[in-house]
Amino acid sequence: MLGESVSHYRVLAKLGGGGMGIVYEAEDTSLHRRVALKFLPENWPSSPQALERFGREARAAAALNHPNICTVFEIGDHNGRPFIVMELLEGMTLRQRLAAGPFSTYELLDVAIQIAAGLEAAHSKGIVHRDIKPANIFLTAHGQAKILDFGVAKLVAGRRVAEGVGATAMTTLSEPEELLTSPGMALGTVAYMSPEQALGEDLDARADLFSFGVVLYEMATGQRPFSGNTAPAVFDGILHKTPLPPARLNPALPPELDRIVAKALEKDRGVRYQTASEMRADLRRLQLGTDRAASAPAVPAALLRWKLWALAAVAVFLALAFALRPALPPPKVVGTTQLTADGQQKFSLGDTNLEPIVTDGSRIYFKEGFGPVLTQVSVEGGEPVPIAIPFQAWNLAGISPQNTELLFAARMTTAAPGVGEVYPLWSVAVPGGQPRRLGALTAQDATWSPDGQEILFASGHDVYRARSDGSEAHRLATLSGAPMWLRFSPDASTIRFTVVDRAANRSEFWEMAADGTGLRPLLPDWNSPSQECCGSWTPDGAYFVFQSTRQALASIWVRREKRTWWRKSSPEPVQLTFGQMSCYSPLIGPDGKKVFFIGAQPRSEILRLDWSGHQPVPFVPGLSADGLSLSRDEQWLAYVADPDRTLWRARADGSERRQLSFQPMQCGLPRWSPDGRQIAFSGQTPGQPWKTYVVSAEGGDPEQLLPGEGEELDPSWSPDGRAIVFGGDVLSVRASHEDALHIVDLAARKVAPVPGSAGLFSPRWSPNGRYILAMTADYKKLELYDVAAHKWQDLVAITSSYPDWSPDSKYVQFAGAFGESGFVRVRLSDRKIERRPGLGNFGNRAQRRFGTWSGVGPGGSTLVNRDISVQEIYALDWQTP
Repeated sequence: MLGESVSHYRVLAKLGGGGMGIVYEAEDTSLHRRVALKFLPENWPSSPQALERFGREARAAAALNHPNICTVFEIGDHNGRPFIVMELLEGMTLRQRLAAGPFSTYELLDVAIQIAAGLEAAHSKGIVHRDIKPANIFLTAHGQAKILDFGVAKLVAGRRVAEGVGATAMTTLSEPEELLTSPGMALGTVAYMSPEQALGEDLDARADLFSFGVVLYEMATGQRPFSGNTAPAVFDGILHKTPLPPARLNPALPPELDRIVAKALEKDRGVRYQTASEMRADLRRLQLGTDRAASAPAVPAALLRWKLWALAAVAVFLALAFALRPALPPPKVVGTTQLTADGQQKFSLGDTNLEPIVTDGSRIYFKEGFGPVLTQVSVEGGEPVPIAIPFQAWNLAGISPQNTELLFAARMTTAAPGVGEVYPLWSVAVPGGQPRRLGALTAQDATWSPDGQEILFASGHDVYRARSDGSEAHRLATLSGAPMWLRFSPDASTIRFTVVDRAANRSEFWEMAADGTGLRPLLPDWNSPSQECCGSWTPDGAYFVFQSTRQALASIWVRREKRTWWRKSSPEPVQLTFGQMSCYSPLIGPDGKKVFFIGAQPRSEILRLDWSGHQPVPFVPGLSADGLSLSRDEQWLAYVADPDRTLWRARADGSERRQLSFQPMQCGLPRWSPDGRQIAFSGQTPGQPWKTYVVSAEGGDPEQLLPGEGEELDPSWSPDGRAIVFGGDVLSVRASHEDALHIVDLAARKVAPVPGSAGLFSPRWSPNGRYILAMTADYKKLELYDVAAHKWQDLVAITSSYPDWSPDSKYVQFAGAFGESGFVRVRLSDRKIERRPGLGNFGNRAQRRFGTWSGVGPGGSTLVNRDISVQEIYALDWQTP
């Protein structure tokens, strides 16, 4: 469009775009002024609903004339594409400003009062914005705040627009509201929604005030009050959780701001602020009080001049001495020793429970094997020795400060544990003592206090503290994810732990005071996405040692905790381990001179199984892959390399390999196009959702299939190569009642839901094109969609994972899940079930985002991924200044 003329406007530059429009800078050739033109995106569906929503934005904004609302000049149409002409603003959005951190109190109140004034003007016209968020608030270069984007604004029932310009612009909608949004549908942006929006209820002006309260909280603290990596997690916070007062996160804030924010965030709108003018008055009152405090009379300079001269020389001397003081050198590694050499799986390597290894100073205790078995080895190295314990399902949690008792979250039964399941807490004297139940406590992880008198434990999303016998338990904090790896500082004043979000493959450090106050993230935005865990203090409290994973490689890092005035030091973490070996579960020795850890060389191999009962054989020897796809002619492979999760293609014998994607993008679930020219796959860049990409088999930049923020997984081609069906993340699918599978027309780039697909994921198009296979979100049933008849039918009720078609479309085959061993195939003609016995444990490393893969090989054989990683325990000798 650059250089084109639109009506009497000449397009100069593209300013940006979003889900509801593309914005250009243009020149009004009649009035010789710069303006902003907003168009619908070219690939936006040209439905009456989309066009009406776009027009509604213009009519709503044109009804308003206020300095804190972006002015709309004109509505027009250019070659069938409607556009809005708006004032051109110079500056930045509030979202961009927040990237620099929280506002000062003065700046916060100034901007907040202006936003409230803009909302007051809109609400007085009967207009509810319904999408107040930082991206829709603009801060001009002159310090003026303006509200943007009335694209989801609504004329409140029973209210009329005032006469004049507003009445002309806000005419009756040409389409009824029911056609624009389905009944009960939540509008707006999830993190800033009001409770009534999240529940799909009727809205009024108080919904905007709640969203404004969320924005105000983020301006004050730099954090959102309701966080989470999935929409259901955020909705749960909005509906049920009370955020920390802003002053707890930013002590520089005036206490009165806590009350204003709390009133704006009331979940019951009957006790929330009722009008924007009421909220603006409270903000203005606080601003006046802050100004008075800042303007208290100063002590006359003449009375202090003689003291200042005397202090000046001392200050200069101290400043020079401070600036020129020598820097403290970072810790350094002086040697590494391998302690075990048995090649057995050490559970801490990939266990999603983040279990530690522990030491009493002479021995190291750890889980080993797929049994598993409690094992010990000397801190000097040697042969690992198993230890008998009475538990059938257990997590090793820690060792007492006196090194006499091991702490377990365990049970006596053999039932397989569920994800995030809590167990009773036990202590067992070492070696070989009898277990002692700690009251009625249940947890996924726990630790002793430094004096051994108390237990700190995590159960579900909560952190608790109790006496060491299990009595007097009381909750300290509730987190959005599962807290693990809890640790006291050596002086028992601080608690740190890892919060795990398995759905988002994310883990991060949080800390708080020993009484539960001052809860905050420890290293926010240090690594994106955050994958830190397993941290512990050195015995003197001077350093904090932890594990961080970047580009699928885990390393050990250290952070300086104590600072000295006479030496320069930095709180930035320093990396201790390098190379291609991942280092997990760091454990600091009692004297602080050694760091023990599990070292792993992650590797996988693909085995080929046939249905005649023969033993499995390697499919492509030497190929370390975590999932692959065969081309239709079975001459080429597309595979995800293990462990770096990059996409490659090669001939079926492993030759002519070519890398098709590069880090930091992580890839999974590749699929060849029917003509063998392209590969569709799921890809994720740091901090972004999983999306569907298509890349040429010859190489080049992967192309993202669709815009937007929704997760797109498991792409599957139609047999003619004209369309792709994909699903969503299983946890989001479980929480939603909407159709979960979608088909993309590749030529038109239009997407449509598969009717009746709510609660389904992992779609697979049959090679003959007749069916789409999908799995229920509880993994317990497979269903078939008849593409021609548009109807679903049950196929089989068996727990499954990675279902797929045989090349002739006569069979569906899959691996068992959640205790179902072996492999299964179902004949479509009569639903006959055949089973291939299990062949032992194939491994389950946590860094596999999509679990242990299986798929279809040549001639309908089964391919399965087996973990062949080498995992041993090492001791790292280090020196600290």
